[in-house]
Amino acid sequence: MSDAHAFGALLRRRFSCRGFRPDPVPRAQIAAALEDAQHVPSWCNSQPWQVIACGPEETARLAEALYAHVATAPHDSDIPFPEHYEGVYKDRRSTCGWQLYAAVGVAKGDRAASGRQMRENFRFFGAPQVMFVTTPKALGAYGVLDCGAFVTALLLGLQARGIGSIAMASVAGHAPFLREWLGIAADRDLLCGIALGYPDPDHPANGFRTERAPLAEVVDWR
Repeated sequence: MSDAHAFGALLRRRFSCRGFRPDPVPRAQIAAALEDAQHVPSWCNSQPWQVIACGPEETARLAEALYAHVATAPHDSDIPFPEHYEGVYKDRRSTCGWQLYAAVGVAKGDRAASGRQMRENFRFFGAPQVMFVTTPKALGAYGVLDCGAFVTALLLGLQARGIGSIAMASVAGHAPFLREWLGIAADRDLLCGIALGYPDPDHPANGFRTERAPLAEVVDWR
């Protein structure tokens, strides 16, 4: 298989894992994926990302505390979330959401059930390990852009090793709590979390795949 075919196949196999087996991933496997991700391009080779990687015991403690915290805490993110989604972006977001709800048996209009599913983000979907990615405040949007490239490469590096993962902006909506818990410096923004572990193939949330727009919708050939 050519490099191009192997890369395309890897991209198509990757999915947002929301159901994990309990056995932890060896640190060496995570370190290898992180090492690969270090090779993504960044502006002036600044490599602005910093990663906090939690082992199984710390992940379990944090999941319990964060889940309890979000029950009463308001949204408070370092980086503003989208104010709203419009047009095709709203349509794509809705389609993805209803695919997930259908997979896990949440009926339309059942706000209690959809709320319970949403709060699983803050338990990291039962993943045995979690990482957090931060970016320097001083680098602004371009630091975030570079970190986004790193996150994508990391997700693919994990997938290539048979490790499931999901990038979660949701946890960044409680940045003050995580900043204190994790000791994040004041000059850095919390960008996202990444839950990881070996996928549970029988978990219903892993039973669907999101759609992708055709090139005609996203490319303007000149």
